[in-house]
Amino acid sequence: MRLFLFDIDGTLVRVRGAGRAAFAHALEATYGTAGTIDRYDFRGRTDLSIVHELMTEAGLDAERIRARVDECFLAYARELTRIIGDGSRIEVLPGVAEVVRRLGARADAVVGLLTGNIEAGARIKLEPTGLWPFFRVAAYGGDHADRLRLPAIACERARALGHEFTFDRVTIIGDTPLDVACARGCGAVAVAVATGQHPVDELAAHRPDILFTDLADVERVVAHLADGAR
Repeated sequence: MRLFLFDIDGTLVRVRGAGRAAFAHALEATYGTAGTIDRYDFRGRTDLSIVHELMTEAGLDAERIRARVDECFLAYARELTRIIGDGSRIEVLPGVAEVVRRLGARADAVVGLLTGNIEAGARIKLEPTGLWPFFRVAAYGGDHADRLRLPAIACERARALGHEFTFDRVTIIGDTPLDVACARGCGAVAVAVATGQHPVDELAAHRPDILFTDLADVERVVAHLADGAR
């Protein structure tokens, strides 16, 4: 039995800047400034870390940031819902839908999410694609600011469903070096896919256990993932 944890943005889907735009709106509405969001690197960051880093850099004290972060996330979810609309701007990346469905149908697999998105953001981005029900467990960017803490949260939630996973039975799939580092930090299998903003050679330099250009070759991808070999 293996636990497969997928990142969302750049791995499962692209939302064409919707997240950044919604964050800018929410930060302005909540804290009065979006800081340097136009040049901030969102790749692999958790939503909690995005808020704290941008607002700290803008000169806000930690207590004020913490006191209003829930309000900020509510504003973010409302604006993201407005921008996403009917979901037509969401692009499901090549092979993703079939890979997720095939893994989800296996008796020896549990499919979940390990994402920097807060839960509401993840749901807003994935529900229009029809993929949301396949993810049985998740660790979100609202659970902890540090992505390295999320695998343990995902395993605890799997345990609550009756599935016990040691980290060597976990596979983390993402499109950034931070996803690879997250897997390395807990001893999970690190799978990188170059469908985000990091090219294959850049991801290869971080030595993931498995590296895909994309997930389009469904048979090959599922075979490698299910094998669990490093």
